[in-house]
Amino acid sequence: MQKVTLLQHIYRWSLRCVLSFYYLLLRLFQLRAKKNIKGNIRVLSTGTFYSDQWLITHLRPIANAKNCTQVIMVASTLVPKINNVSGIYAPKWLQKISGKVGSRLIFFTWVALKERPEVLVGFHILVNGLFVALLAKIIGAKAVYICGGGPREVIGGGIETENRIFNKIGQPDLFIEKILIKAIGSMDLIVTMGTSAIEYFKSKGVNARFEIVPGGFDNEIFQPDKCIEKKYDLILIGRLSEVKRVDRFLESIKITKEVLPDISAVIVGDGPDKEYLEKLTEKLDLIKNVDFVGWQNNVDYWLKQSRCFVLTSDSEGLSQALIQALMTGLPAVTSNVGDLGDLLKNGVNGYLIDDLSSPHFSSAYIKLFQHSDCYKNFAKAALSSSEKYSIFYVTSQWENIFNSFSENSIKAS
Repeated sequence: MQKVTLLQHIYRWSLRCVLSFYYLLLRLFQLRAKKNIKGNIRVLSTGTFYSDQWLITHLRPIANAKNCTQVIMVASTLVPKINNVSGIYAPKWLQKISGKVGSRLIFFTWVALKERPEVLVGFHILVNGLFVALLAKIIGAKAVYICGGGPREVIGGGIETENRIFNKIGQPDLFIEKILIKAIGSMDLIVTMGTSAIEYFKSKGVNARFEIVPGGFDNEIFQPDKCIEKKYDLILIGRLSEVKRVDRFLESIKITKEVLPDISAVIVGDGPDKEYLEKLTEKLDLIKNVDFVGWQNNVDYWLKQSRCFVLTSDSEGLSQALIQALMTGLPAVTSNVGDLGDLLKNGVNGYLIDDLSSPHFSSAYIKLFQHSDCYKNFAKAALSSSEKYSIFYVTSQWENIFNSFSENSIKAS
């Protein structure tokens, strides 16, 4: 176990003090009356996103809901064009003073207090969800927390996340974790990507409303295309960080190469481990077998060039990339972690790997590619299993959620 420095101790206790004050404010405003929601709803949201498609997937179904008049997204990076969605940004002078994240949250607070929307939405609890929980109570709005990272967002006080504030605490902190859980429990709605997050939060005593809404995908974009040549056998899409275990993916390709010498793969994504992984690819003699193409907004193009989707992660929520792959007709081979089992049925539309080792992944690839009938059946099942993730289905979910907000307001009055 890594030794905790004095500076980390001081930092952790300082964060504890800040969160204690935050919790006092949360309690102070919790008795404030919620505004009555009548008719259509305005949504103000904020968060950090690493790809346009990720944001589109979540915001477009919300904006398409018949009872939603407008969605405003306060962001640090350019918001893609989405019908009924307005991207707004902190002034440049504020960004110079407070940085991108700080200025975004300050500006989000100012817009919330000025516009008084009916619903506030925060992507991830750190730190967007914390702001949403408190601001919603101050202005009497509904608070919605979209949990994209699963239980990792709060376990140990956020030490396992890539959040630059909470992953520096030096050691797991149950006090910080408890405050985060309290904030989540104050939400009017917790949107998760799958069942594991719900089970975890309930086990921690969170008694709130949960909905599984992984996002809505355009099935006119994510669909099989027989006109595109299959250039790659395997495709992995994701942030190139430690938890994704792309090294395991590369090692599994090395093993597979002994049986299938021409095995080919593409890795779509970027992140802190990219340079290390590129060197590992060279070390494993896979330069001719593996392409790194960085972040791509047109992931459908890369999926349509591929035969099988792979995730070798140690931890996952309900992977958007996996949903997109299934909609494109790709069988999948993934770790049996998090919510991936909500999507993938072992031996039906792919393989779930329990023993997270490179040889077990390799064995699944070989089995899939050496049996053409099995592959065809898996591809067909992949399509049918992804129907409920279309944008039309998810839009109707949000319409029902917004209707329930209005109904609850009427009952409360």
